[in-house]
Amino acid sequence: MLLDAIIIISFILAGAGIGFRSIEDLPTSVLQQVTDENALGVVTAGFGALLGLAIGLVVQTGYRRLERRVRVMPADVLLSRAIGLVLGLLVANLLLAPTFLLPIPTEFSFIKPLIALVGSILFAFSGVSLADVHGRALLRLINPNSVETLLLAEGTLKPATTKLVDTSCIIDGRIEELLGTGFLEGQILIPQFVLSELQQVADASNDQKRVRGRRGLDVLNRMRNAYPDRILIHTADYDDVPTVDAKLVRLAQEINGTLLTNDYNLSKVASVQKVSVLNINDLTQAVRPTYLPGDSLDLKILKEGKEPAQGVGYLDDGTMVVVEEGRNYLGGEIQVIVTSALQTSAGRMIFARPKASVVAS
Repeated sequence: MLLDAIIIISFILAGAGIGFRSIEDLPTSVLQQVTDENALGVVTAGFGALLGLAIGLVVQTGYRRLERRVRVMPADVLLSRAIGLVLGLLVANLLLAPTFLLPIPTEFSFIKPLIALVGSILFAFSGVSLADVHGRALLRLINPNSVETLLLAEGTLKPATTKLVDTSCIIDGRIEELLGTGFLEGQILIPQFVLSELQQVADASNDQKRVRGRRGLDVLNRMRNAYPDRILIHTADYDDVPTVDAKLVRLAQEINGTLLTNDYNLSKVASVQKVSVLNINDLTQAVRPTYLPGDSLDLKILKEGKEPAQGVGYLDDGTMVVVEEGRNYLGGEIQVIVTSALQTSAGRMIFARPKASVVAS
């Protein structure tokens, strides 16, 4: 509001001043015919002030309209147009400078500044127009990362969030293969208290725990060697928080990170506290191949089923396949035809029959 008032008042004062000074430029013969020169000056100044008010309102309205358009304009478009405008004016200055050396008669001297003005406007408009078409290519030429940086700043692109890894996820080991695929983006943060818990597991008296802990340390070392710029050890700790899971949730809340785990209970607790969670088990379930009735697959019968004549085998992802009339093929590999699939709380179960018996029937 203050800027609007300054613009309007400036034009009013300028108009009044120009109107008042215009009295001095009138011919002497005209002034001699005026009975009251002061009254004429006041009227002329008032007319100039009204004209200045009108021009000030137009300028203020145009300025506010331009300001609104600039505010909603994407940062990359604004920057590319500014560069295009500067380049256009620079080219106009270089190309139009020789026109001032042309031998033009004095009575036509106004042509030179007119050519310079029109040429500058044309080249500036051309620069802005070309920036609209090739603006992002221009920014990428200047700085290959400029477009992504600008899009991140304005919110068009979202940066990858930092991933916090819990102890069970490291011991599980699948995170190493997941990193190798390239699907997992962002920094991988290993809190110091997770590393301490992993060391405690590796030093446990129980042989099974000790093996799992050492396996987790081996996985972590391989990941740090393979991705030294992405795997970071964070020194944060919370003395007032008793458990490692609670510390993980607290840290994820503070840095607005994503928790990477395969612990079902931790996933639920973190979700209740509005923390983003990536559960590797959920990912495994999502990418499992779907077998429909009629699909065939090769399967090795490993053991007998609960029902008579049943055989049981397993897919590579651990899915149990119950084969009717499969007991006779125990220890061998056969081709089976899927008859149905069942999703239970314990996982997925597939029912099938040997392909030979299906063909025979």
